[in-house]
Amino acid sequence: MPGTRKLGRATAHRTAMLRGLVTFFFENGKIETTVTRAKEVRALAEKMITMAKDDSLHNKRLVMGFVTKESVTNKLFTEIAPKYASRNGGYTRITKLGPRRGDAAEMAVLELL
Repeated sequence: MPGTRKLGRATAHRTAMLRGLVTFFFENGKIETTVTRAKEVRALAEKMITMAKDDSLHNKRLVMGFVTKESVTNKLFTEIAPKYASRNGGYTRITKLGPRRGDAAEMAVLELL
């Protein structure tokens, strides 16, 4: 897994959380979360888009092993990845929003370009 951030969670919990965030991100195209989570999700999402650019059975199985919804995998391979076919990376943007009201955690929006 990219990055070495533990995000204050056990390995299984962290992996499940990141899988859910990546799935939700591809489903909606935009997600609002903390800056550190956004950086982790960005790394994983960009790897998924790069894999989806090569439409092979092997890559579909790799992506489906990580993304939790089959409909999101189909969307990734049919809509999202072809849009970035001529681009070599940098498919996402992180925009910082400022501190969250409750606990002053730095918030950010992660979105597809």
